[in-house]
Amino acid sequence: MSIRTILFDLDGTLIDTNALITASFEHTFRQYNLNFSNEEILKFNGPPLIDTFNKIDVTRADEMISTYREHNIREHDKFVTAFPHVYETLEELKRRNISLGIVSTKMRHTVQMGLDLTGISKFFSTVITYDDVTHAKPHPEPVQMAMQKLNANPEQTLMVGDNHHDIVSGQRANVQTVAVEWSLKDTNYLKSFHPDYFINDMNDILSIVGDSCA
Repeated sequence: MSIRTILFDLDGTLIDTNALITASFEHTFRQYNLNFSNEEILKFNGPPLIDTFNKIDVTRADEMISTYREHNIREHDKFVTAFPHVYETLEELKRRNISLGIVSTKMRHTVQMGLDLTGISKFFSTVITYDDVTHAKPHPEPVQMAMQKLNANPEQTLMVGDNHHDIVSGQRANVQTVAVEWSLKDTNYLKSFHPDYFINDMNDILSIVGDSCA
């Protein structure tokens, strides 16, 4: 059955926010005299901030999140760019009448900042953020909500992401899943979650859609 809907994670998948995220964590930890290695900080990239900071210090989680977000928003435009071939691939998918959506664990304001800065907001018919759901990825709710808004059939839907949260959320929502090679996560780690596809370049999505139509 042909693919008619593609849902994308945003950070680390379509736009490169990795340096911004790392800098925001480092800034926050300096403010609170906390020390984490680069490897430890890498593991914080992906889950909702509340989950990460609750594990670090539940009594100060809210204030640490505020510190993180203030830095993240202030420095956002200095760091963020789209990954190679993202714009062209999204443009071609729209030309093929594929419905596109965003499913992110970030708040709507910062999601929209990234979409606007990179000029890709116009390609998406729905954007699901942390603000819109009760349960964030890896729960299936965000993917299911996006499909509902797009009137999508799970059998004709892809979920694309750079983290296991994206893959598991898609699997739990009964859609096909795509992991991206340019993730900061270890390739073998991502493959251990058994995504249906593993792509090396964003324009590889076009071949998947093409294959599904064969």
